[in-house]
Amino acid sequence: MHQPFEEGISMKVFYRKEQTAPAQRASPSAHKPRLVVEDWKAHFAESIELCSFEPATQEQIARAHLPDFVKGVLGGSVANGFGNRDPAVAASMPFTSGSLLAAAEYAVLHRQAVCSPTSGFHHACYSGAGGYCTFNGLMVTALALKDAGLVDRVAILDCDAHYGDGTDSIIRTLGIGWIEHHTQGNTFWNAESAANGAYERWLDAALAKCRGCDVVLYQAGADPHTDDPLGGILTTAQMQTRDRTVFQQLGAVPLVWNLAGGYQVVQGDTDAQRMEPVLALHRQTARLHVEMFG
Repeated sequence: MHQPFEEGISMKVFYRKEQTAPAQRASPSAHKPRLVVEDWKAHFAESIELCSFEPATQEQIARAHLPDFVKGVLGGSVANGFGNRDPAVAASMPFTSGSLLAAAEYAVLHRQAVCSPTSGFHHACYSGAGGYCTFNGLMVTALALKDAGLVDRVAILDCDAHYGDGTDSIIRTLGIGWIEHHTQGNTFWNAESAANGAYERWLDAALAKCRGCDVVLYQAGADPHTDDPLGGILTTAQMQTRDRTVFQQLGAVPLVWNLAGGYQVVQGDTDAQRMEPVLALHRQTARLHVEMFG
């Protein structure tokens, strides 16, 4: 039986500046961690605690990927998920996976809900990158926790707008049977498909299976929003309900949530101004975390 969370705690955010790289092409994932953390510090600094961590090792990353692929990306001879060999992106990759891994370890050991401000994971498959995703930090984390004997079962609740095909492919390639993987992008493709309670029924069914796991990795994507150019199924209020439902129904199961996708942009003079619609959605999730677990 899972025990209740400790009360009166701030939201722990596993962030280091090394996990941020310059903006890449159409995806903000390389530099979004910095923008999100700066936004949270501006809006509710007293409610968050920044936590440092060690980067994931090459060996840990290679548990989820073909070792030659990992070596090639980190060494600059193989393209990353953005389709280039930018050394700054390569240098950030161990810190991106390391953030999620450290957050998950903390969640399991301290029985808390915590945050890893990361994205760019679920399209990375065993032998290659794709869709702005280089290394699959979800699978790196799950395998490292299992190898360390910290968990028996891991849940990946992927509420990014898109199908976590890379995650599924790694699970199949490695023959893993101890991961509960639920990816909304494999079920919903437009607002009509999610209407009339279909989304809520899918989420409730997924959460029922997640509750039996030792930790949940929750991709709280901003791209399902109706205004997102690559999403478009949930309103702002529905996304708030999504997050509230996840936090409520998982109860005392150790949980890590991350940022996943989000591609809305508006006119502005700074990156933060241009990304305000996405930052506002991540801010909404963070406020709910503070409200419900703080």
